[in-house]
Amino acid sequence: MVRVEKASRIKDLPPYLFAAIDKMKAEQVAKGVDIIDLSIGDPDMPTPPNIIARMKKGIEDQKNHQYPSYEGMIEFRESVANWYQKRFNVDLDPGEEVLSLIGSKEGIAHISLAFVNSGDIVLVPDPAYPVYSIGAKFAGGEPYFMPLLKENRFLVDLKKIPDDVAKRAKLLFVNYPNNPTAAVADREFFAELIEFAGKHNIIICHDAPYTEMYYDDNIPISFLEIEGAKEVGIEFHSLSKTYNMTGWRIGFAVGNSTVLDGLGQIKTNVDSGLFQAIQEAGVEALEGDQSSVEEMRRIYQRRRDTLVTGLLEIGLKVESPKATFYVWVEVPKGYTSAAFSAHILNKAGIVTTPGNGFGEAGEGYIRMALTMPEHRIAEAMERLKKTGF
Repeated sequence: MVRVEKASRIKDLPPYLFAAIDKMKAEQVAKGVDIIDLSIGDPDMPTPPNIIARMKKGIEDQKNHQYPSYEGMIEFRESVANWYQKRFNVDLDPGEEVLSLIGSKEGIAHISLAFVNSGDIVLVPDPAYPVYSIGAKFAGGEPYFMPLLKENRFLVDLKKIPDDVAKRAKLLFVNYPNNPTAAVADREFFAELIEFAGKHNIIICHDAPYTEMYYDDNIPISFLEIEGAKEVGIEFHSLSKTYNMTGWRIGFAVGNSTVLDGLGQIKTNVDSGLFQAIQEAGVEALEGDQSSVEEMRRIYQRRRDTLVTGLLEIGLKVESPKATFYVWVEVPKGYTSAAFSAHILNKAGIVTTPGNGFGEAGEGYIRMALTMPEHRIAEAMERLKKTGF
């Protein structure tokens, strides 16, 4: 039998955060525990029916059964450009400044392969979505972690990045509205970011899948709205959260055409494009009736209010998020993130995500997702009141 040895790039990876959570959850389910899962950001609401109908029609069209174009159907890319113009007042050339992705995670994981050589630095927020640093490591790069701290409104403090680090950096990832902290960035921050990138010749990769998940009048902006943004970077977006299409795997990157060309070169060598019927469904999502998005926001806002009110009544420290479907909760004194997450799982059957799973700076927090019905969130709060800390 052949001796199988994994490559060092695999052996050196930590366990994927949500796989570890699934294992813990399965153990409790096996014991017969009624689990309330507030851990993973997977929308529980269905994809809107108009999108499903367009998908059904697309599947029946034989022209969609062949290989799609690598960069994406021009109709889908035009829809993306039109949506950006209407939503953000940003003009995009659908032929050069829009690239379809098999979900934004795919593009985020591959972008380092296009621009990072062995030993180059990739600037990564901490805490953050793990794929930013993992993609950098796959490309032979060195992640340099930028702490997101409460006293800085969980914004990257660019002044704290040493000059010698900035000189070696090729990419800088940011993510606003933010996962896991739910922080929202303003125009001033993005302007500072663009100036920093231009000074140090760094490509900005802004991951923005939560721009449509906002509450009240706290409407997030696009990085590309700021003057000079297209000169220094790109923005990743997805239909997953906005239209409850996580399993469909459809996203896009927009912005600097040269950066997108580099990412496109990687894609032509590692995948064969996005199924055209899904792209047609994406056209319907972006151009069709948007009332489902408005209703989604109303539902998440009620859930947010139920969860935040319950947490505050219990005595936990939390700020009500202005966007995303995440709540970033400070753990009580005497607990680590992992210990508190395990405590409420074992005592109350509530699954959460320990903050340190997103990076060292996430220690002292847990993340709760609003992806359960309101009555189940209310039940979780009642269980937590009885648990004690």
